[in-house]
Amino acid sequence: MKRFFQFLLFLHILSITGYSQKVQLNKNNSTILKAAQPAEAGFSAERLKKIDENIQQWINQGKINGAVALIIRNGYIAYHKAFGYDDPEKKVPLRTDHIFRIASQTKAITSAAVLMLYEEGKFLLDDPVSRYIPELAGLRVLDRFNESDSSYTTVPARSEITIRQLLTHTSGIGYPQIGTKEANAIYAKAGLSAGIGMREGQVLADDIKKLSRLPLMHQPGERFTYGFNTDVLGYLVEVVSGMRLDSFFRKRIFEPLGMNDTYFYLPEEKKNRLVTLYRERDNKLEKTDSVIEQNGRFYTLYPKTNGTYFSGGAGLSSTALDYAKFLQMLLNGGVYNGKRLLSRHSIRMMTMNQIGDINRGVNKFGLGFGITTEKGSALLPTPEGVFEWGGAFATTYWADPKEKIIGILYRQIWGSTFREAADKFKVLVYSSLDD
Repeated sequence: MKRFFQFLLFLHILSITGYSQKVQLNKNNSTILKAAQPAEAGFSAERLKKIDENIQQWINQGKINGAVALIIRNGYIAYHKAFGYDDPEKKVPLRTDHIFRIASQTKAITSAAVLMLYEEGKFLLDDPVSRYIPELAGLRVLDRFNESDSSYTTVPARSEITIRQLLTHTSGIGYPQIGTKEANAIYAKAGLSAGIGMREGQVLADDIKKLSRLPLMHQPGERFTYGFNTDVLGYLVEVVSGMRLDSFFRKRIFEPLGMNDTYFYLPEEKKNRLVTLYRERDNKLEKTDSVIEQNGRFYTLYPKTNGTYFSGGAGLSSTALDYAKFLQMLLNGGVYNGKRLLSRHSIRMMTMNQIGDINRGVNKFGLGFGITTEKGSALLPTPEGVFEWGGAFATTYWADPKEKIIGILYRQIWGSTFREAADKFKVLVYSSLDD
């Protein structure tokens, strides 16, 4: 009888520590993704149906052609569905294994690559980047700008830009094509683009040389300016590692994580899985293979080309499930499926406020991610500490270290005015928790 009660006590201890035979752990005690029923992940199946209803309503209203939604908690895939059509005219349904252009979701992967090299002692984050990319030494800062002819004057930068400033978008580097009017005009005049939809034969090194001759938009470290920073970091990875960025990603990140559907340029056998890109025009969606902006053109069929330009800021295409593996590695403290990519302290640094009191609305920025603050957590159900971002073609994600939730919503629309979809998805996910 005594042994029986000891056994019951043992089971009780297991239950309160959250350990059970169903939890999928590898030899390094890192959670790996596994399909499960919603209840196993602490979700209400009934409440999750509200997601189905809302997404279908958005399709019926013509706001989106379709979407892929993925919800994971504690490694359990509680929800993974595709809605609508990749091609409504031909009635081609959207599938969960379709490959999406993830654009700026590339930035987090490049940032992880930088931290991997940092952990190997290749550099310190507050090193001037010019120590490794000499072209970026002695940059100047925009002083006055003449809108009529895009001419400008400059003043000396008070300091060299650092690797940390590139990771936090506080270097002063702006964005070509999608930045401020000053950045758009100055970069366009120099032939610099945002890094996606590049023609075959173009290489990132040439754009770094162009960038080195152009002014910063403000003094380094002065404010947050979303820009070409992560493309510079992609080139830093190439210089320091001695590998092309696509090769570094494949060998050091994608293969260890089992991200078998993530590429800069798709192999022939996977090109038919690339989703159709739509753009919104006059409140209607239309298929497009190029997007013309004021200062240039994005060629949106780029994932199907044999490109040579590896944009660390925007170039990747991927599936929702592939990207979830990357996010689960981060929630696991840097390890996934027995493979450690980063230390837990590097993950801590990546997902904490790294910009101090610099203004970015109610939220902050880490090393490659937007970070939800206490003030930000008052606006939506996402708790303080959630890290997130998205892509220009209407893809979005977040990862929640407290609730161990990953949320991904993929659409493929340029210029969508239906920006509330991402926030509504967050509300629907957290409202479905049932534990």
